[in-house]
Amino acid sequence: MHLRLWQRLFLVIAALSGLALAGFATWQQRDFRRGFIGYLDEVALERLQPAANRIAAAYAEHGSWDFLRGDERRFAMLIEPDPREAARREALPPPLPPTGPTGEAIVVPGAPPPRLVPPGIMARLQLVDADDLPIVGNAELPQRSPGIAITLDDVSIGTLRLGALPQLRGGADIAFAREQTRNALIAGAGVLAAALLLAFALARWMLEPVRALADGTRALAEGDYARRIASSRRDELGALAHDFNHLATTLEQHREARRRWGTDIAHELRTPLSILRGEIQALQDGVRSLTPQALASLHAECDRLGGLVEDLYQLALADAGALEYRFETLDLTELVRDALDMHRHALADAGLVLEHDLRDVPPVRGDARRLAQLVDNLLGNTLRYTDAPGRVRVSLAAASDRHVRLVVEDTPPGVPADALPQLFDRLFRVERSRNRAAGGAGLGLAICRAIVDAHEGRIEARASTLGGLAIAIHLPLQDAAP
Repeated sequence: MHLRLWQRLFLVIAALSGLALAGFATWQQRDFRRGFIGYLDEVALERLQPAANRIAAAYAEHGSWDFLRGDERRFAMLIEPDPREAARREALPPPLPPTGPTGEAIVVPGAPPPRLVPPGIMARLQLVDADDLPIVGNAELPQRSPGIAITLDDVSIGTLRLGALPQLRGGADIAFAREQTRNALIAGAGVLAAALLLAFALARWMLEPVRALADGTRALAEGDYARRIASSRRDELGALAHDFNHLATTLEQHREARRRWGTDIAHELRTPLSILRGEIQALQDGVRSLTPQALASLHAECDRLGGLVEDLYQLALADAGALEYRFETLDLTELVRDALDMHRHALADAGLVLEHDLRDVPPVRGDARRLAQLVDNLLGNTLRYTDAPGRVRVSLAAASDRHVRLVVEDTPPGVPADALPQLFDRLFRVERSRNRAAGGAGLGLAICRAIVDAHEGRIEARASTLGGLAIAIHLPLQDAAP
C-alpha cells in the first residue's frame, strides 16, 4: 500500500501521541494508586491516635508492658474498645451508612457509631517498646514502617507501628479508585482524539508547500520558468519556496541570456562577413581596384572576425572549465608594470595620459599569462572607449581583507549607473560610447570576469572619480588562497 507523505507524517504523529498518552496514563494510574494508598495509611495513623492514648493510659496503670505482651485480644480491645466491634473485627465490614440525595450520611437514631478504625487493620499493627522490641501484634512488620510514638509524661515508652496497605480493600476506596481510572480513560480518549485531529491538520498544513514545490518543479522541467510559489511562511519550507523562486528567476534569466547570446553572436558575425562579401564582390565586379588599401581593408575585417572567434573560443573554454591555468607565485606589481610599458605608446598615440600608482604588494598565486591578458583587456577597453584628450589611472595596493586591489579608471565618457551591472555580460555594449567603428564585440570584460573568477577573486565596475569608468579587481594573497 502506497502512502503519501502527509499520511505517513500523520501516522507518525498519531502513533507518538498515542504512545505518549498511554505511557502517561499508565504512570498516572500507578502513581495515583500509590499515592491514594499512602493517603489511606496517613488517615489510618490519624485515627489510631486515640488508641495510642489508651495504650499509654493502660501502661501507666500497670507500670510495664507485661500486661499486654502477647495478648492479642487485650491489644485489640485497646485499639477498638467497643466489644461488638472487637468481636467481629476480622469479619466482613458492615454496609456503609445510608446517604441522602446529595451524598451526605443519614444518622439513624439508636444505630451504633461508625467505626473509627478501618476493618482488618489489626493484621497491620505492631506494638514495640522503647528498645524497639516487639510486644504484641504482627512481628513481621519492617522497622521502617510508619508509626505513632506512645509517650508517658513526655517520655517515649514505645511505638505503635502500622504496616503499609498492600492493596485497596474497602468498597468505597475501590469504587473511588475505579471512578478515577474511568475518568482518566475518558479524558485520555478525548485528548487522543484532539491530538489526532490536530495531527491531521498539521500534516496537511506542513506539506502544502511541498505539493506546491512538486508542481513547480514539474513546471520548470517542462520549461515554464515563469512559475512562482507564493508563500508567506518564515520556516524552512518558506525558505525553500524562496529558493525555488530564485532558481526559477535565474533559469528564466539564463534562457533570455542564451537567446540574446545567439542573436548577438549572429549579429556580430554577420557584420564583418557582410563587409567582406561586399568588398570582394566589388573587386570581382571591377567597382574597386585591387589596391593595397583594398587588401588592407579586407585584412582588417579578417582580423576583426578572427578576434571575435578567438574571444568566443576563450569564453567557451572558460565555461567548460577547460581554460588552461598554470598557477604559481607571482609578483603582481612587476606584472602590471610590464603591461603598462607595453601599452604606454598606444595610449599616448590615442591622446591619453597614463598615470599609475603601483605599490609593492605581497605575492599572489596565479597564472602570469592569464593575469597579463586581464590587464591587456582592461587597458584595451580604456583605449577604445576613452575620448581624447583624456587620462588613464592604474593603481595597485594591498587591501585590508587579505587581498590586493587593482583599479583601472579613465576619463569620460562614463557608463550609466543602470548599465554597470551588465558590463561583464557577453556582447553587452553601451550604445552611446561603444560603437563598431571604435569598439569591440563586447567580450573583453566577460573574459576578464572569467579570469578573475578562476583566481577566486572578484571584479566590479563603478563610476570613476575622473568622470569615466573604473574597474576594480580584488585578488587573494598567496597565504589567503585556499
